[in-house]
Amino acid sequence: MSGKLKALAGSSIVHVLFAFLAMGGWAVFANRMHPMPRPLIAGVVQGLLSACLTLFLKSVVEALSTRFRGIIRLWAPPLIACLGSATILVAIHALSGTPEILKTIAVPLLVSSSYAAIYNYSISGGRLRSHER
Repeated sequence: MSGKLKALAGSSIVHVLFAFLAMGGWAVFANRMHPMPRPLIAGVVQGLLSACLTLFLKSVVEALSTRFRGIIRLWAPPLIACLGSATILVAIHALSGTPEILKTIAVPLLVSSSYAAIYNYSISGGRLRSHER
């Protein structure tokens, strides 16, 4: 049973579905004071965005981490990923008419930025080698 659970936890489909449901649910909650269907539209939009960002964030951080050296390697890739995610989230929510854009994107952006920073730190060796400083 633990092998099945481990496989499920490592599945990209599970991660994407979780991102869709969790962050889409958050968006519905963040926009709950507005008349329907605004909260549901915000939820579907955020769910789809979170699912897509989940798929691509890892590869973006990996690609960016190879382009920097020294201390910049620790902060530039997650910062660039965060700024890119924020830009996409704001633009798409503005186009879709989400009433509470900042409330809607706050949690997904915090989660994705934290993931990007932690993942980047882990693939950068956690600390810089003395010759990279």
